[in-house]
Amino acid sequence: MTAPRLLRGLRGATTCADNNAHAIHEAVAELVDALMDQNALDPDQLVSVTFSVTADLDASFPAAVARHRTGWEEVALLDVQQMAVQGDLARCIRLLAHAWLPCDRPLHHPYLRGASRLRPDRSGHN
Repeated sequence: MTAPRLLRGLRGATTCADNNAHAIHEAVAELVDALMDQNALDPDQLVSVTFSVTADLDASFPAAVARHRTGWEEVALLDVQQMAVQGDLARCIRLLAHAWLPCDRPLHHPYLRGASRLRPDRSGHN
């Protein structure tokens, strides 16, 4: 018998080496891969993913990277600008994903690259 599924929220973040389309694509792909791998997710479990970026990243939309992933055709994707706070981490991409997960499965929130300092308690899963 399989465990019942619950709609769960997953967080994650990474930093981007530069403000160009290639660097953003690379950072988003790495973050999404970590989210999917660490949580043993299939795309059909995903409901939505919201990406937020700091104001210093404007060369590409993170959701455009995710939109081209196999199986992500039905996932609702959104890009927003992160609230500007003095001293915040530069060139940061964050995500909030909603997914149907077995209720007994632990959640893993990937914090990669420089973003590991945002949540040092969660950076061990990287």
